[in-house]
Amino acid sequence: MTLRSAPDHYIGIDVGTGSARACIIDTTGDIKALASENIKLWQPASYGGTHYEQSTTDIWNAICLCVRSVLAISSIPPTSIRGIGFDATCSLAVFTHDTDAPVPVTGPDFTNDGNDRNVILWLDHRPLAEAEAINATGHPLLKYVGGKMSVEMEIPKVLWLKNNMPEELWERCKFYDLADALTHIATGEETRSFCSAVCKQGFVPVGVDGSVKGWQQDFLENIGLGDLVENDFRKMGGVNGSGNFLSAGELVGGLCEKAAKELGLPAGIAIGSGVIDAYAGWIGTVGAKVKLSRDHLDESAAPNDVSQAFTRLASVAGTSTCHLAMSREPVFVPGVWGPYRDVLIPDFWMAEGGQSATGELIKHMLETHAAYDETVKEAEAAGKNIYDYLNDHLRHLKEETKAPSISYLGRHFFFYGDLWGNRSPIADPNMRGAIIGMSSDKSKDGMVLLYYSTMEFIALQTRQIIEAMNKAGHSILSIFMSGSQCQNEILMDLIATACDMPVLIPRYVNAAVVHGAAMLGAKAASADKDGKTEPLWDIMDRMSKPGKVVWSSGDPAEKKLLDTKYEVFLDQCRTQQEYRKKIDEALKGSTLEGVN
Repeated sequence: MTLRSAPDHYIGIDVGTGSARACIIDTTGDIKALASENIKLWQPASYGGTHYEQSTTDIWNAICLCVRSVLAISSIPPTSIRGIGFDATCSLAVFTHDTDAPVPVTGPDFTNDGNDRNVILWLDHRPLAEAEAINATGHPLLKYVGGKMSVEMEIPKVLWLKNNMPEELWERCKFYDLADALTHIATGEETRSFCSAVCKQGFVPVGVDGSVKGWQQDFLENIGLGDLVENDFRKMGGVNGSGNFLSAGELVGGLCEKAAKELGLPAGIAIGSGVIDAYAGWIGTVGAKVKLSRDHLDESAAPNDVSQAFTRLASVAGTSTCHLAMSREPVFVPGVWGPYRDVLIPDFWMAEGGQSATGELIKHMLETHAAYDETVKEAEAAGKNIYDYLNDHLRHLKEETKAPSISYLGRHFFFYGDLWGNRSPIADPNMRGAIIGMSSDKSKDGMVLLYYSTMEFIALQTRQIIEAMNKAGHSILSIFMSGSQCQNEILMDLIATACDMPVLIPRYVNAAVVHGAAMLGAKAASADKDGKTEPLWDIMDRMSKPGKVVWSSGDPAEKKLLDTKYEVFLDQCRTQQEYRKKIDEALKGSTLEGVN
């Protein structure tokens, strides 16, 4: 009797801000098992809780638990796993180039406390001064990051380490984006991804604006990082043209013996070049076959042609929100990062807008309200999470007050929510929040009004970002959501109505990002003897799963209300900048100028 071999499967690994996840998919893209593990986050007290650090040792241990768990849950034989793909937050990981050991990033002494804290998390804003100094150079490459390099990117963090770390330790360092650190741990290879290097490290692909090596030597020397140039940029992964830089999912190498043993898998499994987590959300959503009206499809292309992606904004919404759009040619949008070539599909360009805090903003506004603790108890007693409970209360208030819409409840409440600064399209880390219409109400009703207005702000700012992108040359007609916020029906309705375009909710609401990572594993596994892999869009077209469409409410009165609230929102955005400028000008030359 001939035994039939097990069908092929692929593993996706997603590392977010608070957890690591793994899933197994089959050749059709169906998820067979999903598992997650929390990862640690440190905020050193000596810096007032403003520094955020993690550990690749801790993250890798969590990944191993997840992979072993999905293998056990699915009963899929490890020998059927053909490829593994990784995504992770755009955080900076540091190792020694001589021993490959984690380098602690905790100042001021940078000693290892036993936790291998070698990761500066994306939301760590310690290098504000370094980011300002970098942007003051006005270097031409800055036009590829929206005109300004964000404090959330990795070159400012590298410069902070150079300025604060003991020289002898600095000289031993090499640097990775976290996704690249994970493929390094998995294979032992020093390969870097275009997604990480181009999007977060100032790498300009060969041929773009005359770039020869990718890294811009004059830029690094101008900002005080000239020593990164030594040994052909070894600290950053080398130079382009030597196979060291790959687009999403291209074959990095085989799973090494050490990593295979830790994961519970056979060695040699194909490992795909990783991506930043938001970009895995793009991969996991925009390829879905959906039925949209002619107004929302590019009629010049077949429904499943890659050019359909040009009309689809991927909105990856969790702690923060990233807004990703692809184009055939470069589109420069002030305040929007990019355009970035080659990061997902060779020769195509990506743009990345974003909101620094969305899920975190909602959480913060609720947790700091006087009625929060009591309302949480009520929600628990009702068997609901706080968000579903508050949404039900909004619906109840609408009925009780006979309001024509939920939006009407907040008609005279104006909330502006850039508490953590503005990523897009203002690109101003000094932006903050503001409220007009605040009352003394400390009740649940008062809290739910603030909750609604926070969601309204998120929706209106999404419209602002889309309008900025389309004005510059994009052609966005629909929004493909992923992340935890997809589960919030009122928020999804608000975004669809405020932006006046359909919002697509993926089938795997809680797993679209890790699903996209698994597709990278499928791409790596498709490599032939010359390393050529199947086009990523073809894999997305085959494996993506349609979900549901949320349409604009169609209520003319609600649309008019939100259009008017949008005008107020834009005014709040503009006047805040004007007020700060007025005060700064008034203080010029005084003893208070420059005082924090």
